[in-house]
Amino acid sequence: MVCRRNFLLACFHLSAVGVLAGCRNRQRAHVLKGDDKDMVGSHTAGAETWKPLIDESVARLLSKSCATIQQASHSTVDAQGQTSRTVCFVGVENRSGEEIGDFEEQIYEHIDSLISRDPHFRMISRRYVEAAMGECRCSIDALVTAKHQREFQEILERQDQPFDYLLFARITSGTTNSNGDYQRDYTLTLELLDIHTGESLKDFAELRKGYHKGLFGKLKHYGS
Repeated sequence: MVCRRNFLLACFHLSAVGVLAGCRNRQRAHVLKGDDKDMVGSHTAGAETWKPLIDESVARLLSKSCATIQQASHSTVDAQGQTSRTVCFVGVENRSGEEIGDFEEQIYEHIDSLISRDPHFRMISRRYVEAAMGECRCSIDALVTAKHQREFQEILERQDQPFDYLLFARITSGTTNSNGDYQRDYTLTLELLDIHTGESLKDFAELRKGYHKGLFGKLKHYGS
């Protein structure tokens, strides 16, 4: 009797493992159309989080900047009388509670592209920026010190890429736990720093997202 029961249990476990393995190995994909909603990440932030944060934070910063650009100490006026700022975007800092993976590159490119569309801004190519960062061997935080900032600026000036403003992007988060479920509040902050006066323009966007455990301990997701 015991042997029969053990045999049946063994068969049940093997069947369960086979079913789970089959489900786990089966993967499908489909191309999202232009009007399709972004998929929602079940365990971490994804496109549904970063895109709205970028769009809102950039829009807020540009709106605030346009209101002050005529009074800016180092604005450039072109032949058509258009006033603009020359900006060096130094990177995205992740200070949140999760890894953002390849979205770091997406966030940088999205911010840079959106700001580049505004005629009041002239963005220095990322290729020049990364080469200069590598040459001076300094972190993003170090660029607010006079020594590293001047060294960084001199490197770019030798490449005919002078600038008067540094742009910083920082991601932060706060997590609220509730019996295994949790809410994570994401913030994307943009700061435009005038390197000559030390004055800065800063704005941000926030988004809340809830994660809830479901069957087999997997997380369900709810965004807001």
